[in-house]
Amino acid sequence: MAPSYQISATDICLFLVAVFLIYKVSTNRKSIATGLRGPPSRSWLFGLANVIRNSEDVGLLYEQWSAEYGSVYTISGFLGQQKLVLCDPKAVAHFYSREAVVYVKTPIIRRIIEIMFGKNLVWVEGDLHRRQSLSFTQRKFLLPAFSNAAIRDLTHVFYDSAHRTSSAWDVILEASDGTSTIDVQNWMNRISMDSIGIAGFSHDFGAIDGKPQIFDSLDLSSGAVFFAFTVIVGNVFPAVLRLPSKRKGGLAAMNRVFTSIADQLLAKAKEHGNEEDKSVLSLLLKSETDDADIHMSREEIIAQVFLLSISGYETTSSKPHVAQWALIEMCKNVDIQNKLRTELVQFGNTDPTWEQLNSSLPYLDAVVHEALRTHPPVSETTRVAAEDDILPLTTPVVTKSGETIDSIFVTKGTLLTTPIRTLNRSEEIWGPDAKEFKPERWLEDNAPRAKEIKGHRHLLTFVNGPRTCLGKTFALTEFKAALFVIVKNFAFEFPGGRDTAIGKHSGSILPRPKVVGEEGARVPLRVRRV
Repeated sequence: MAPSYQISATDICLFLVAVFLIYKVSTNRKSIATGLRGPPSRSWLFGLANVIRNSEDVGLLYEQWSAEYGSVYTISGFLGQQKLVLCDPKAVAHFYSREAVVYVKTPIIRRIIEIMFGKNLVWVEGDLHRRQSLSFTQRKFLLPAFSNAAIRDLTHVFYDSAHRTSSAWDVILEASDGTSTIDVQNWMNRISMDSIGIAGFSHDFGAIDGKPQIFDSLDLSSGAVFFAFTVIVGNVFPAVLRLPSKRKGGLAAMNRVFTSIADQLLAKAKEHGNEEDKSVLSLLLKSETDDADIHMSREEIIAQVFLLSISGYETTSSKPHVAQWALIEMCKNVDIQNKLRTELVQFGNTDPTWEQLNSSLPYLDAVVHEALRTHPPVSETTRVAAEDDILPLTTPVVTKSGETIDSIFVTKGTLLTTPIRTLNRSEEIWGPDAKEFKPERWLEDNAPRAKEIKGHRHLLTFVNGPRTCLGKTFALTEFKAALFVIVKNFAFEFPGGRDTAIGKHSGSILPRPKVVGEEGARVPLRVRRV
C-alpha cells in the first residue's frame, strides 16, 4: 500500500520538535548580518518569508523595498536568517560572473533539484575543483548541440511542430464553423515537447498528435503549503526536506517514470546512432565511453535527458511559459497582435530561414523579447557565498549606522538573491512604462540604464555569466518559429473579453498563467483562421 502524505498530529509534533532544534542551532551560529538596512521582520519565526510567498507580484515588492532601503538591502527569513537582495546592476553582474565558483546553490535547492531531475548539469556543484571542472566541462561538452550552426539545422523541426499544430487546429475549427475555444497553453506545451524530442533525441513524443504525456497528469498543488514550509525552513535546516509530503512524493514518482523513458531513449540511440551525430543524446552517449574527454555515469546521462525534456514542457529555458504570456498579452492588446501579423504575412506561404528569423522580423523579435522581459519563468536566483567576497556597487547605499558605502563585504555563508523579475521590470532601469507590455521599446533607444544589465539583450531571463542558459538560442528560435506560424494563421481573443483576469497556477514545477476561474493551468482562447 502506498504511503500516505496527509499531515497528521505526528507531523505537527515533528514540526514543533524541529522548530525547537532549529532554534537551538540558530542561536549558536555566528551572525552574518552586514549592517545594511531592510524592511522590518513580520514574524519572529518566518521573518518575511510568508510575505514574499503570498505576494501577488514579488518583483514589485522587491522594487518597493529597493526604493526605500537602497539598491542592496537585507531581508529576514526563518528564525531571523538574513539574505542580501541585489538590485544594483554592478553587484548583479559581479554575482553572476562568479556563480558556481563563489556563489553556489544552497543545500536545499540542490536537494530539490536532485529529487526532481537527478544529478544533472544544473545540480553539479560541490567543492571548488568539482565546480570548476565538472560543471563547466559538461557545458563545454554539450555546446556543439546548442551552437548557432546546430540550431540553424534544427529550425525546420520547430516549424514542423508549429505547422502540425496549425493543421490540428484547422480540424478543430472546421468542426465548429470556423471559430473555437482552445486551451492554447496546453498546445504550447505540446509544441515544445515534440520539438525537444525530435531535435534533441530524434524521438517524437507525439504530444501534438494527442499521445498521453507523463507531465499531463502532473499536479503538484496538493501539499503546496507544507512543501513551501519545508523550503523556507530548509535554508536553515536542510534535513527538513526529508519529511514526507505529497508534492515531494509526486516529484519523486515523476522522476522514476521519466528515468525509465530516458533509459529507453538512450538504448534506442545507442542502437541507431552514428559518429557524426551532434545531437544532445548522441553527445551524452559518447560521454559514457571510457575514453571520453568527460565521463558521465548512466545515472548522470539520464538526469541530463530528464532535465532537457522537462525544460521543453515546463521551462527552465522559458519556451512554453513565455509563448503563453505573449499570446495572453496580444489578447489584451489586439493592436500588437495585428501589427505582428502584418509583418509576418509578408513572407507569404514560405517560412523564414534561421537568419531571417533573427534579422528580418524586427517586430517579432520585439514581441519575443518583451515577453521575456515582462514574464520571466524564474522570478529570482538565490545562492550562498562559498567564500568571502566583495560586491561592487553602481549606486552607493546607506547602512544602518548612516555610513555611505560603494562596495559590500560578503562573508562566507551569506545568502544572496537576485530578483530577476524586479530588474527586468524596474522603472528606474526601463523607464516609467516598465510594467507595460510594449514591444516598441525594443525598436527605440529610450532606456539607457538598461545597458547596465549584463545579460542577453540586457535581460536576466536567461541569467548571465558562466551559468547562462545553455539552450538560449534553441529556446529563442523555437519561440519565434511557433509564434510566426500560429500568429500569421490565426487570430486570438479572450472568450470573456480583453479584461479577463489572469492568475497563477502553482500545481506545476514553476508557476504558470491561468485564466481566473478555470480549473488548473488553463488559458482558453477563442481562435479563428485569418
